[in-house]
Amino acid sequence: MPRIAYVNGRYVVHAQASVHIEDRGYQFADGVYEVCEVARGYIVDMPRHLARLKRSLKELSIAWPVSEGVLPMLLREVVRRNHVVNGFVYLQVTRGVASRDFVFPANARSALVITARKADPASAAKRAETGIKVITVPENRWDRVDIKSTGLLPNVLAKQKAKEAGAQEAWFVDADGSVKEGGSSNAWIVTRDGVLVTRPAEHGILRGITRTTLFDVAAKLGLRIEERSFSVAEAKTAREAFISSATTIAMPVVEIDGAPVANGHPGSMTLSLRQAFFDIAEKSPA
Repeated sequence: MPRIAYVNGRYVVHAQASVHIEDRGYQFADGVYEVCEVARGYIVDMPRHLARLKRSLKELSIAWPVSEGVLPMLLREVVRRNHVVNGFVYLQVTRGVASRDFVFPANARSALVITARKADPASAAKRAETGIKVITVPENRWDRVDIKSTGLLPNVLAKQKAKEAGAQEAWFVDADGSVKEGGSSNAWIVTRDGVLVTRPAEHGILRGITRTTLFDVAAKLGLRIEERSFSVAEAKTAREAFISSATTIAMPVVEIDGAPVANGHPGSMTLSLRQAFFDIAEKSPA
């Protein structure tokens, strides 16, 4: 069966899906996006993802492409048509199609694309058993990374640099040496005292949905969280380190810039968070 995409009101074969060449998402990265995990036939944390989408649209003054009540139905339908039980559903909203001009067009209609793809949960579980490697790169992104914008070129370059170094993620680092977040994830450490630490999300990082749900998971497990900055040096000497995102959940970090974290193996607290995540996360039937 061919993959199916939703493009501006139509369900089309994925391989034939297209948008106009003057879509502002293509020409200006003038758009936002969300990615939801699909697990065991459920869309995970969908209300939180759509709430963040609402905020992103408001911050950029982009109109909703469809009513807020319709969008969950469209997500479910794309997941259904692609027979995704485990995988991801992606949605993107741009300001729409207009003659190329930097200022907002007066009459453009915002555009919506939704795609879904399958993923093997066993593959992610296997990676969690060994953990991932991270490199650090200087922060060079715009100041509004709290908006989930499609303007991701610095992230692309950072992730490519990580790949070339044999790593799976890159952490952006401030001039003072403090870790901000990954190219596509939030960054965490576990202190020697067993406290989870992640940077505050009021400014300078994206308020990750999986990050938010991990606060709930930690509370259920009786774990303490501190929202504060931490340095690269502190991360390298931490008891554990991990990243979080919709595509990784809680993924152990076993090496930073070539230096092993603790004994160089996934930590027990990270794996406990990962194991408990699905039961605690909000689940919407797909």
